[in-house]
Amino acid sequence: MANIIKRPGWHIPERFVTPEAVFLNRRRFLTQLGFAGAGLMSASLIGCSKSSSDAVAAGAEPKAAPAPISLKGYPATRNPEFNPGWPLTNEKTAANYNNFYEFSTTKERVIKLVDKFVISPWPIQIGGLVEKPMTLDVQELIDQMTLEERVYRFRCVEAWAMIVPWTGFPLAKLIEKVSPKPGAKFIRFQTFNRPDQAPGMARQSDYPWPYTEGLRLEEALNPLAMVVTGIYGKPLPKQHGAPLRIIVPWKYGYKSIKSIVKIDFIETEPPTLWDTINPVEYPFESNVNPKIPHPRWSQATERMIDTGDLVETQPFNGYGKYVEPLYKKA
Repeated sequence: MANIIKRPGWHIPERFVTPEAVFLNRRRFLTQLGFAGAGLMSASLIGCSKSSSDAVAAGAEPKAAPAPISLKGYPATRNPEFNPGWPLTNEKTAANYNNFYEFSTTKERVIKLVDKFVISPWPIQIGGLVEKPMTLDVQELIDQMTLEERVYRFRCVEAWAMIVPWTGFPLAKLIEKVSPKPGAKFIRFQTFNRPDQAPGMARQSDYPWPYTEGLRLEEALNPLAMVVTGIYGKPLPKQHGAPLRIIVPWKYGYKSIKSIVKIDFIETEPPTLWDTINPVEYPFESNVNPKIPHPRWSQATERMIDTGDLVETQPFNGYGKYVEPLYKKA
């Protein structure tokens, strides 16, 4: 049985951590980002009802290949406030262990099923109760922001965990950009709806697709909440939620929605995919809490995905000093 490691601040001794692997070689990296052959992404433009291959089969002219994801700004400077010196989870292990039900319920298979997923161009619609609604491509949004790197703990509701360096910008910066109206109390995030590119959506057609998640506005404004565009010093691979996702590190991982296409500012708490499927096991708030077990397992410890060691879970995943005031009753 694995030993339970007790360390303040989640420090894990070097002897318990698998050394970080050399970055994926260039060819594999480009493949993960959607490049092929001469370096151009295949498949259709976002929003089309048919893929490029379907269009060719029907006799139509194929569309021009979309532009590749820009490497500008990577690797970003690490924010010293979120540079605790923790040993990072092995990059290759993190790349091959992903919950992304749109592709598969088997974590190790996700990376093998994302090749047809088109991530450029990627329009994002931001609206609802805001003064400045907008629709823009993800690359345009990224170009308007200053990217930074932060090392965060990531805790899954299934009681596994990793420590990774995310690249992105504070969600508060995006909120400031669109100027929410006084009636905006919640933010609703929505991901893509493309069963032709994501086989898990077709296999699990009874799920309330597309995947949706939400936060209270004051949670989204917390300095920890982050819009993520990269990991390990590079743009997000598809299995990690390319080209843009949210990270809220004090909550269970399913709250950190991947591959976002729409953001709405609304007045009332939005329904979310997992809260709709099973509100007892996956409630809206979903803060990490070792004292409240999942109905089917304990949350007192978590397993590090690269070493297999057990670590004691901390309230709010160790980020209480940042977020605890959000949950104090008046």
